[in-house]
Amino acid sequence: MNTVSLPHPEMLPVESERLERLPAEERVRWATEVFGDKLILSTSFGIQSAVMLHLVTQIAPEIPVVFIDTGYLFPETYKFADELTARLKLNLKVYSAQITAARQEALHGKLWEQGREGLEKYNFINKVEPMNRAMQELGATAWLTGLRRAQARTREHLDVVQLQKRTYKVQPIVEWSERDVYQYLTKHGLPYHPLWEKGYVSVGDVHSSAPLTAGQTAEETRFNGLKRECGLHESNGKADFQI
Repeated sequence: MNTVSLPHPEMLPVESERLERLPAEERVRWATEVFGDKLILSTSFGIQSAVMLHLVTQIAPEIPVVFIDTGYLFPETYKFADELTARLKLNLKVYSAQITAARQEALHGKLWEQGREGLEKYNFINKVEPMNRAMQELGATAWLTGLRRAQARTREHLDVVQLQKRTYKVQPIVEWSERDVYQYLTKHGLPYHPLWEKGYVSVGDVHSSAPLTAGQTAEETRFNGLKRECGLHESNGKADFQI
């Protein structure tokens, strides 16, 4: 049951400005009070994912944690996911595409090698549709994410809370810097993803992630520099979708 009224869409900028003045923990508490059991947390088990997984589950230990498994993740990611799930006792909910990776390649080829259009089709099949299905099956109307303004140009103007179609998105650590992330991980004895030690600053699928090299920005290490977002935080043009 919600203990606080849902923010009216027109009042979201005001509410977000109020939340901007609060620490991350209080933003998470606000989300749990407002959305109750209709709130989920997503994770990619990426480089810094331990921060949000720890931050949120200290306040809401039973929250559903949605993990989108594309079938193309690094072996280190799967091991990292198992380790953090056991350590933090995550209520993990794994979702995947409705068509296997092998069948996708047989029918469409390697979509990630087919330019921006191919990438967007790949991301829709493997990430957007499974996430939308997760929201619907779990009865969720709100989504906690670990997006930060410092991560990419596409994220510079994110608010603490905003609407994406019919879903409220809450970003508790939106203004955090890399130093803030490091200090939180260190304070709580939490690990970075294992590939951090090999120069990766952002990790997704094997075929669309690369270590950082001289002269690159972090966002250029994803999707061969063609784009930064995987589709989950972009408009997908599907009127019947919740996200």
